[in-house]
Amino acid sequence: MFLIKSITLENSRPQDLSILVQDKLKLNRTRYPVPDLSVLDQLFDCLFYSSMCKEESELIQVTITFINPENPDPNPPKHIVPERWSCIVFDHHIPLSTKALAKLSKAADPSSSSIAVYYDHTGALYIWGMIDQAMHYQNFLNYESDRHSEQPGLFQVSISDIGTLHVLFDYELLATLKQNVLVKRYLDVLTIGPISKILKTNADFLKTAIQAYLKDCYPNEYYEDWEEFLDGLWIQTFSRLLLKIQNYQHGGAILIADNNIDLDIKYKIHYERLTLAMIAHAKASIDNFVTESIIDEYLQAGRRSISRGLYNAETISFNAKKGTSDEIKGAINFIASQSCVDGVVLFNRNMVSNGFGAVLKAKKMPRKIYISTTSTATAKSLIPHDPKHYGTRHRSMIAYCWNHPGSLGLVISQDGDIRAFSKIEDKLIMWENIKTQQYMTNKAQRHKNQQVK
Repeated sequence: MFLIKSITLENSRPQDLSILVQDKLKLNRTRYPVPDLSVLDQLFDCLFYSSMCKEESELIQVTITFINPENPDPNPPKHIVPERWSCIVFDHHIPLSTKALAKLSKAADPSSSSIAVYYDHTGALYIWGMIDQAMHYQNFLNYESDRHSEQPGLFQVSISDIGTLHVLFDYELLATLKQNVLVKRYLDVLTIGPISKILKTNADFLKTAIQAYLKDCYPNEYYEDWEEFLDGLWIQTFSRLLLKIQNYQHGGAILIADNNIDLDIKYKIHYERLTLAMIAHAKASIDNFVTESIIDEYLQAGRRSISRGLYNAETISFNAKKGTSDEIKGAINFIASQSCVDGVVLFNRNMVSNGFGAVLKAKKMPRKIYISTTSTATAKSLIPHDPKHYGTRHRSMIAYCWNHPGSLGLVISQDGDIRAFSKIEDKLIMWENIKTQQYMTNKAQRHKNQQVK
């Protein structure tokens, strides 16, 4: 077995997921009995083999929720939001099998619903219904929404590709099995380490614009109070771009570079709408926060009404915030679709798109690259690797980043894997198993819920 600091395990099997899930359930101290390993083994074997099946000539993509039909909602919250999930019960139980799951998967798009699964007193697994409103869960994970509520059942398992299973406990990604590789932790390189530093430097255009805006319009607001929001806006926008490219399942690449040297750009453009939309959204968010804060102060002071001007200002800022959010989404979709043309999508340091279909012409390759098993790429976390192990797209990115220090390249494979490349000092570093979605641990969820309250 090949071990890299407990991040990935090669030669893994579905049974390894069973062990992880059972250990997690024991730690959670759930009121329900913890399923035997034999039950979990049956479940993950069925899901793993189902991922290799086709239904109507298409591979299966589906999510199952492991949930008790006798008490599916044991701890409902005091305030139930309108978009909360609900269970739709079948009139009879269906024994869980690859055939049954494949057939039902066509009616259970994982972006909108999941299939409810549990086991009986003999340990036999069965399908007993479906769960709706999954789109809101997916929207939160993909940074399309900042609203989230608790998820149903003990855990969820998603089939996303052949031999690929993702196990989630609420908003926490426990592990992913990719054929024979078990990924137990994804690297948060977009918020920690050298890549994060590069991206945050690229967000200087946004920070400079907002500093000037606060100085001119809201001198009582401190820029430091907004800096974390701006970093988050930029990183979330970049994550959404990667996720959108990933969803095309075509493969693509992004390059952030200082100039056009060693580049042959087939389709040259100058598209700065994403940049301008982020600035406009940040301004609208500040406007909305300030006006809502003033209204809250008035109401807490006992005033029973507010001026028409203040009401209009709050309404206008709220609509502007929503509108600029939609504008960002549209710009992301526009840029992501360009990745479907062979070649690289090119950005400058201000995240203005300068073209797509670009060919990387740098030829000189390093003798070896270093795979980092941590976001920070410390010396102890670097593992030497032969760059010739990778395909043409990856090797061309390795060569370019090696010859152009400070550049940042990201390659998205057809199977969804994302790898990042950058030259740090005298080493070409590669990061893989990169976190792009908004997964949270239980502790982080509790902290976020407290902030919302």
